[in-house]
Amino acid sequence: MIRNYIKIGWRNLKKQPFFTFLNTFGLAIGMAGGLLIALFIYDELSFDKMFADADRIYRLDADIKFGGMENEFAEVSAPMAETVLRDFPQVAAVTRLRNQGSRLVRKSGTTVNVKELHAAYADSTFLSMLGIDLLYGDTKTALTKPNTLVMTRTAAEKHFDAANAIGQTLTLNNNEVYTVTGVMEDPPKNSFLRDHSIFMAMTGYANSNIPDWGSNNYYTLVKLSPNANYNSFKNNLDSIFSTYIVPWAQEYFPGITEEQFLASGNYVRFNATPLEDIHLYSSRDSEFSANSDIQNVYILFFIALFLIVLASVNFMNLSTAYSLKRAKEVGIRKTLGSNKPELIKQFLIESGLISFISLVFALVLSSVVLPLFNDLAGKEIAIPFDNPYFWVLLLLATAFLSLISGSYPAFFMSKFIPAKVLKGLGNNSVGSGNVRNTLVVFQFAISIFLIISTLVVYQQLRFIQNKELGFSKDQVLVVDDLGMFPDKVQALKEEVTRLSQVKSVTLSSYFPTPSSRSNSSFFQEGKTAQENALNMQNWGVDYDYIKTLDLRLIAGRGFDRQYPTDSTALILNESALEVLGVDPQQAIGLRILDNFGQGADPRILTVIGVVGDFHFESLRRDISSLSLYIGGFPGAMGVKVRKDDLSHTLAEIENAWNNILPGQPFNYYFMEDSFNTTYEAERRLGKIFMTFTILSIVIACLGLFGLAAFNAEKRTKEIGIRKVLGASVSQITYKLSVDFLKLVGISILVSLPLGWYTMNKWLQDFTYRIDIAWWVLALSALLAAAISIITVSYQGIKAASANPVKSLRTE
Repeated sequence: MIRNYIKIGWRNLKKQPFFTFLNTFGLAIGMAGGLLIALFIYDELSFDKMFADADRIYRLDADIKFGGMENEFAEVSAPMAETVLRDFPQVAAVTRLRNQGSRLVRKSGTTVNVKELHAAYADSTFLSMLGIDLLYGDTKTALTKPNTLVMTRTAAEKHFDAANAIGQTLTLNNNEVYTVTGVMEDPPKNSFLRDHSIFMAMTGYANSNIPDWGSNNYYTLVKLSPNANYNSFKNNLDSIFSTYIVPWAQEYFPGITEEQFLASGNYVRFNATPLEDIHLYSSRDSEFSANSDIQNVYILFFIALFLIVLASVNFMNLSTAYSLKRAKEVGIRKTLGSNKPELIKQFLIESGLISFISLVFALVLSSVVLPLFNDLAGKEIAIPFDNPYFWVLLLLATAFLSLISGSYPAFFMSKFIPAKVLKGLGNNSVGSGNVRNTLVVFQFAISIFLIISTLVVYQQLRFIQNKELGFSKDQVLVVDDLGMFPDKVQALKEEVTRLSQVKSVTLSSYFPTPSSRSNSSFFQEGKTAQENALNMQNWGVDYDYIKTLDLRLIAGRGFDRQYPTDSTALILNESALEVLGVDPQQAIGLRILDNFGQGADPRILTVIGVVGDFHFESLRRDISSLSLYIGGFPGAMGVKVRKDDLSHTLAEIENAWNNILPGQPFNYYFMEDSFNTTYEAERRLGKIFMTFTILSIVIACLGLFGLAAFNAEKRTKEIGIRKVLGASVSQITYKLSVDFLKLVGISILVSLPLGWYTMNKWLQDFTYRIDIAWWVLALSALLAAAISIITVSYQGIKAASANPVKSLRTE
């Protein structure tokens, strides 16, 4: 019997090629989009699950408010690891990592360096705790000795055959000699270690054992015992503050109590974040690698759901519309003895045929566009054709979609009354088209909602890119890796400064775009109680820093070589003065204490200038306090260049580099590009929104096109009579289109407030954000109306232009 149903179903699909094409193509697009997004979401949810006992591993975090600055750190202080291992019986193991940024690496005895972008110090327990097996070397001993390291296969093969790497020596940053004791496979792309290629032994690192509770530089992971209570462990972490941190703080503030510290509005709180949650739920300072956001997963999930629902609604709409052409077939079947269940089975099998044909096309389409999607999403996703679970889930999902999409048309058609349909009254045999109209409204409401979302995301990104940041990022080139050549940096600066296309040059490790950061606490002279602390970023710069970045001086002066006292001078930003409660003009001459309470006499610094606030963190955050001083350890060179002939300027700067530092890799980036990477996630989200908004509109228009074609065909005789009676093409087109446009109008009324509310909630994540302008909503409505008019009018004009003689012969 089933075989007979399939034969009849296949015959019916071949009889209606236009209907079959619209349904199959619409479902294929929806299924392909849903599949790609499902693979993306699966990849996002799989992060860090590959590590041994990942469900028992947690990262220790610190929330600190002190000196007018609030920080949420993904790192804690050096003694934290030993303390929790000793004091908390729930802790079975602990390990630490300390990010070190990039390293120049060369095989000992050679002169040419290779840059590794991400290196870190790691405790000896790092490999065993995470269950990382080495390709070569002993996991238990690889990081137990000073000046040893483990590297990834890719990093090792840049210098020697990975199988022969053990025992080889490497020189890092031209002055650190390490022995290779292990080679590991490249970390998976869905791991927090994915960007790192070198792990150096923490043993022997000078700062790793200092009992300093004031610096938070160590990414600390703990593994709890199998039966440990996570909530109990997490809640007891705050006892560390009173037990260890308060006694340590009394060295700086004699007599201070926990109550006094908290009463001044300060706090130190600890938390434990599950390792498996970090990628999607953590956006703290000093993350070990870039994280995503669970909000983006939800957004993409709903986009995928919208696409599939749109395709399913298309199927229902077109099937019920075209079912009227099969009304006589149903009447004859019922007259000859077919019962309702048999008819439902027949129509559900036809639905299944379309769904599984659509699945084949969806898989082909997904395979073709997958490289483009990976580029769009920044992923390396592959369709797991060799995974049997993938096929089981895919076939079950397709069967479910077929059932959902085909159930309403099947029940709809099985209700036809034989006596009416055989008399040619099929149009009135089962109610009106209210359900179809509702589905059309639903389709276009989703499409308009996605148009609004796309426009708002792009408006916010444009706002970020064009916002006045307080510094000039345009035409500023940053040359990296100078920290390894301290005796060459001044010579390099002088040579680059002489180039005709260079406006100015500055040396520093600190730039407003992602680079080094350094927090320090200061006090105004005469106000040394802990509640008067000023916690701020403290950046070492040179005399040309303010000029190169076009910082705005609002009081006092900049650093000047003519003033020897500038070696003990400070320049503060406006936010720092707000914490101090001092007006910019009154700040000049203010005396600030550095190193207060750290054993030696505090260093007295004098404020000589105030710069306007500039954004040196994400626009999701408020601008915090910052100070500039002359000195520090310059790790990079900022070069302000002229716009014309940029490629020639770059070649000249590289030539200057090679003259001063022959054989060393020349690494640079433009500050504007670095700034833009901060908002890479938003840009990708905007592109994904646009892509799938277009797909949703295509699906909705396919449905509308099919319904308009059916409507025109159903009213062929009416159109012929109207033409004979003198109606123009425009009048007939209007008559055929107006009902559909009313439905689009209802969709607009439904979707505009929903889109405005939802995107306003999304914008709340940004401290600096746009207000959704009225024209965004108006443009969304106009786009939807224009697209629907074009779609429907085509069928209307085609029908109205037909020969009325032929139209009147159709019945």
